[in-house]
Amino acid sequence: MCTACGIPAAPGVWTEAGAASAGDRLRARARQVRHLDRILRRHGLTVAEGGTVPGFQLARLTGEVVLVPDLPAVWAEAARMLGRPVDPLAAPYV
Repeated sequence: MCTACGIPAAPGVWTEAGAASAGDRLRARARQVRHLDRILRRHGLTVAEGGTVPGFQLARLTGEVVLVPDLPAVWAEAARMLGRPVDPLAAPYV
């Protein structure tokens, strides 16, 4: 449980496999957020670490911000915001 907010810690996802320590998990999470942001910017969206809340902050460039709890929810909410599915493997996101 989070000592700051009292919310139970979310179970890990497969993308965190192999993280041996809390530091490893934080570095993996930061890397994940960078990649997500690069992919979603092509669609006019941005993503950031939730900060003081668990999960991610998904935002349109117009200012609408939605809090999502996990990676699968990022894709579902991005599809809702855009009105179409987002395929992260459709094209390179360099």
